[in-house]
Amino acid sequence: MTEVQAVPQTSADPDVTSGVAQFLGPVVTDLTALSVDGKQAHWHVRGANFQAVHLLLDDVVTHVREYADTAAERVVALGLPIDARIQTVGLRATTPTLTAGFQQSETVIADVIASIDATLVTVRTAVTELADLDPVSQDVAIEIARGLEKDRWFLFAHLATK
Repeated sequence: MTEVQAVPQTSADPDVTSGVAQFLGPVVTDLTALSVDGKQAHWHVRGANFQAVHLLLDDVVTHVREYADTAAERVVALGLPIDARIQTVGLRATTPTLTAGFQQSETVIADVIASIDATLVTVRTAVTELADLDPVSQDVAIEIARGLEKDRWFLFAHLATK
């Protein structure tokens, strides 16, 4: 019988791995909160442009869930767990509290933009801190920032007067 050698999860330096988790973990947390709140906003939007905003929020939630998955999988691929359980997210997210109940589209959009802005602060911190630590993980954060900024633009266009 041939003996099988154990292969480590990753060849990455443990200090790099823990640094990546330190900066991408909060990104996952904020994105998870944004996805839950975005769906809540999607269900409760009202107003003349209801359908457009309702559908746009669904797109935003889909993107945010994909971004969270990408960031979480990067940490897990490096060999560390990620904690995005709803209880943990509720305690650690930096996103503002969403206005409860039915809201006019302008309020819903402003709330979701505020959550995107808070998440972008976390993502930009990851971009900055991961630059020298792990460029591959920094690239993940850059792509998330790019996508969030685009989704923010689409939402903001509903509020812009010029």
